[in-house]
Amino acid sequence: MSVAEQSIAGAEARGHGFLASSVGRKVVMAATGVILFGFVTVHMIGNTQAYMGAETFNGYAKFLHSMLHGAGIWLFRGVLLAAVGLHIWAAVSLTLDNRAARPVGYRAQQPVASTWASRTMRWSGFILAAFIVYHLMHLTLGNAHPAFDHTNPYANFVSGFKVPAAAGFYIVAQLCLGLHMWHGVWSTTQSLGLVHPRYDGLRRTIATGLTFLVVGVNISFPIAVLTGFIH
Repeated sequence: MSVAEQSIAGAEARGHGFLASSVGRKVVMAATGVILFGFVTVHMIGNTQAYMGAETFNGYAKFLHSMLHGAGIWLFRGVLLAAVGLHIWAAVSLTLDNRAARPVGYRAQQPVASTWASRTMRWSGFILAAFIVYHLMHLTLGNAHPAFDHTNPYANFVSGFKVPAAAGFYIVAQLCLGLHMWHGVWSTTQSLGLVHPRYDGLRRTIATGLTFLVVGVNISFPIAVLTGFIH
């Protein structure tokens, strides 16, 4: 019996379901990770319209709020919120299980197979959670934006990133997103069974390429505003 099968069988024997097993929660993390990755990619593509000027960007924002007669964006937000909640739950519960299994840590730890991205997943996750709250308050709700105008998303975008502290936090958060995404894409392909020396190079290339694309474009937004390219 494989380790995965033992984990599921053990959870079922204790009267718990699939989600009580470590494998079940890793599946939840992988599935919600795919949803979140899809969101940040679509969000990044949508925000590139800021380079096309105020009319295009505001038209895009209006389209988002008018989907399905206004219900579309709330449905989208509901799915996203559920994915974030489940992702955090799975990550925290797995971490607590690992700590319970080894309450006393290693005296000296020398990573062999792990990467720096995997070893900092918790910290990058904490920073991203804080950033999501701030980002919503900053550019969606507007209560953390001193010059927020509900009728002009483009002006909010520009004036928001003109504040160096806000732009700096955004850039730091995107670097954390890069670490999180790289390890997430790598782990997801591993969970899908694509673990083979023949595919590892391709997995690494895909994870690196997607991460650099999303993070690089996202970081370009505050830099473009600070340098006056977007104004």
